Amino acid sequence: MNTQLLERLAHAEAAAHTRYGRTGAAARFGPLVAVHAGPDLPVNTAWHDGTRRPTPEELAAFEAFSVQHAQSATVHLLSAFTTLLPLLRDRGYELDYVLHAYIHDLANLPAQPLTQTREEGADAWAALAAQGFGPGAEAIMSVVAHAPGTRRFVADVDGTPAATAAFSLTSAVAAFHGTATLPPFRGRGVQSALLAHRLHRAAQAGATLASVFVTPGTGSERNVERAGFRLAGMRLTLSRRE
Repeated sequence: MNTQLLERLAHAEAAAHTRYGRTGAAARFGPLVAVHAGPDLPVNTAWHDGTRRPTPEELAAFEAFSVQHAQSATVHLLSAFTTLLPLLRDRGYELDYVLHAYIHDLANLPAQPLTQTREEGADAWAALAAQGFGPGAEAIMSVVAHAPGTRRFVADVDGTPAATAAFSLTSAVAAFHGTATLPPFRGRGVQSALLAHRLHRAAQAGATLASVFVTPGTGSERNVERAGFRLAGMRLTLSRRE
C-alpha cells in the first residue's frame, strides 16, 4: 500500500466533496469535510482528508452538524488511515461497507475506444443514469450531474443511449463515478469503452492520476482491472450508531 498515494487521493476526495454542498451545506471540522446535499442522499457524509486525526471536539462538531441536518454521522476514510478506527469506535462508529480504491497513471493510456461517446447536459445525463441505476436513483443522480466541475458522458450503441459515466478533476486527480448501463445494453462492453474514453479526456484536462471506487468481486472491478487500473487500497465507510 502506497501511503503517500492514498494521502493524495484522500486530499482530492475531501476537497471535491464540497461540490455536493451546492444544494445544501458543506463544512470543515479539522480533517473532516462534511456535506448535506438534501434529504436522504448518499453523499450526506464526511471525508477524512488524509492529514491528521480529528480531535474529540471536531468529531463532536461534525456529529452536531449531522444531527442538525437529520442525517447519520457517516465518515469515509482510506485504508492508510486505519489508526483512526479506535477513536471512531470509542464514539460508537461501526463499519458499514468497504470499497476497493483503484488508480491509473495517466502517462500510460489504453487505445481510444471505437464506441460512440459524447458529453451530455446535466438533466439528460441524470435521467439516463437513473435508468441505469434503477428506481429511487433520480435525486442523487441529479445532484451528481449538477455538481460543479462534473464532466458527464454518454455512450451510444447503434444511435441509442446505452450507458453513462462521469468524472471530476481536483488537484490533478480525476475521480471517476456515475457509471451505469441501461439494462438492454449490459454485457456489451460499453463501460469498458467509457473507462478508456474518460482516461483520455482526463489526461487532456490536465489530470496525472485517475481513481475509481468499486465493490469487491463485481463486474465493475473486473472492468477497471482490464482497463489498466491497479488496486491502491480500500475506502472504509463507518457510521455512528445512536
